[in-house]
Amino acid sequence: MQTHFFARIALAFKVIFSRRFTDTLVASSAAESETAPAVEPAVTLTSSNSDGALQMLALLQKEGRLLDFIQEDVTSFSDEQVGAAARVVHQGLKKTISEHVTLAPITTSLEGNPITVPEGFDPQAYRLTGNVSGSAPFHGTLLHKGWKANAINLPQTIEGYDFNVLAAAEVEL
Repeated sequence: MQTHFFARIALAFKVIFSRRFTDTLVASSAAESETAPAVEPAVTLTSSNSDGALQMLALLQKEGRLLDFIQEDVTSFSDEQVGAAARVVHQGLKKTISEHVTLAPITTSLEGNPITVPEGFDPQAYRLTGNVSGSAPFHGTLLHKGWKANAINLPQTIEGYDFNVLAAAEVEL
């Protein structure tokens, strides 16, 4: 059971950080039918450069030690040690995300169930893979419900703030 948990964490990181893996995963899906909910209009986010992304990454590091966790070679640790670390990281990341980003699923359909992607669907909201031919509606299996940001609330920064410093080096005196 523990190994299954860690496999899910590893899978989540692969899905988040590897588009090639996600595309391969989605390509393996089969199809049936269920109607997808209406696609809501896209939300316009205020950050048009990398500053917002770097600021969010710094916040994820501050509360969840995301960068420390990702940069650590966990192969030498036991599943129990990695699980304990993942629990702490997860709590911090969840806290940070919930404080700064309002998330909503793209669809409320259940993963693994048949779904119909309607005519006029938003191609940014639905990624179609596998044997894609013809025109909508498309019938397939939902592999991931997707996420969209409805709002972003990043802290104000002072002029001259260096967004490239994601976590300052800590020195105890």
